[in-house]
Amino acid sequence: MRLGVGWKLHGDGRTPAPGAVVRPDERLSWGRTIGLGAQHVVAMFGATFVAPVLMGLDPNLAVLVSGVATIFFLLVTRGKIPSYLGSSLSFVGVAAIIAKEGGSAATLTGALLVVGAVLFACGMAIRALGARVIHAVLPPAVTGAVVMLIGFNLAPVAAGTYWPTDQWTALATLLFTGFALVALRGFWNRIAIFLGLVFGYVLSWVLDRIFGRINSPIGGGKATDHWRLDLSGVAEADWVGLPTLHAPSFEVSAVLVALPVVIALIAENAGHVKAVAEMTGDSLDDRMGTAIAADGAASVLSTSVGGPATTTYAENIGVMAASRVYSTAAYWAAALFAILFGLCPKFGAVIAAVPGGVLGGITVILYGMIGLLGAKIWIESGVDFGNPLNLVPVAAGVIVGIGNVTLEFTDSFSLSGIALGTLIVLTGYHALRYFAPAHMKQEKALFDATVPGDEPERV
Repeated sequence: MRLGVGWKLHGDGRTPAPGAVVRPDERLSWGRTIGLGAQHVVAMFGATFVAPVLMGLDPNLAVLVSGVATIFFLLVTRGKIPSYLGSSLSFVGVAAIIAKEGGSAATLTGALLVVGAVLFACGMAIRALGARVIHAVLPPAVTGAVVMLIGFNLAPVAAGTYWPTDQWTALATLLFTGFALVALRGFWNRIAIFLGLVFGYVLSWVLDRIFGRINSPIGGGKATDHWRLDLSGVAEADWVGLPTLHAPSFEVSAVLVALPVVIALIAENAGHVKAVAEMTGDSLDDRMGTAIAADGAASVLSTSVGGPATTTYAENIGVMAASRVYSTAAYWAAALFAILFGLCPKFGAVIAAVPGGVLGGITVILYGMIGLLGAKIWIESGVDFGNPLNLVPVAAGVIVGIGNVTLEFTDSFSLSGIALGTLIVLTGYHALRYFAPAHMKQEKALFDATVPGDEPERV
């Protein structure tokens, strides 16, 4: 299994025996494997489509390149780390900032490409120096702060761009999505965001039939009369065809806004690899750098044609935990399904037509969840905010990032928001650590925390 293909049949190929697991180099019957692949597609669907919609990118291209990226990742890691690579939601705030400054989709993907290249370089450095270098450079206090400001910096986007489009649909979608996240169990709980999107979509169609057009702003612009759900683009789209591609362009200001997300991606990848290791019983610390580098290279591949950056998905790790099937053959099936879906423009047009009010309800929860993942890292890693070494740089950086504070260096160069907040947290922590007494420097390792964005299976 040099490239991670050529799986052994597990038992009789049917349901695993009680207590047994299907290892990454094993598979069930091809029929069951394909079914599990379809389940992985459903699990990743919501975030993989919502992310490009929020960033102004082609959702069809996003799902297609997610399949290609997943196959690439499985080949590079030689089938040792079963994971799905979908669109990263960590860049939604970056996209909003770049768009606000007049940047195009090409400007965004250019910035994301640079981030992917930096992530690749970090992965290669971790591979050479060992996985523990992550903790030395990015301790939990820093990582949690950066993840928090990335999420909470998005609050004005949800409040000012999406919610005003249709406040009542937004509220209904928020309530339904919250209900699904709390009340549903198992697999349905893990696709709650997707279910919320479907609920809001159908509700918008019903409200259009009952009440007709709505007068409200679209995308933060002036109020106009419009349908909540505009399906005109669906009728015009072809059933089969290539997604829209575009070349990236590069602007220093956009790159500086996007670079801090590297920290979140490293923490996310590290946590997911650790979770897979715990489930499979394999020690994967020596492959941590390879996995991070593979994600970085996959992001470069995706963004070079106009797609979003990629990341490993906790949703699919949850599917594995529930099924106890860790076979990479199921991920190959999922990736091939995704590629086929990506070649259907009509399907992408349906997703691209998601009403702004629906996005308003989902983003209020989603952005808040992203931000609170930072607090989750702090709690699980035992970060002590009674310790000034943690408290001072984090307090300053989070307020600067969330408040979108700007520091002007020249008339043409400034740092603000996420970029400036990250810089303050990272440099402030390490600078203060140099002067801090020994008792302030004791902390729990990041790898002792559970997966950022994941949760134990509920029964």
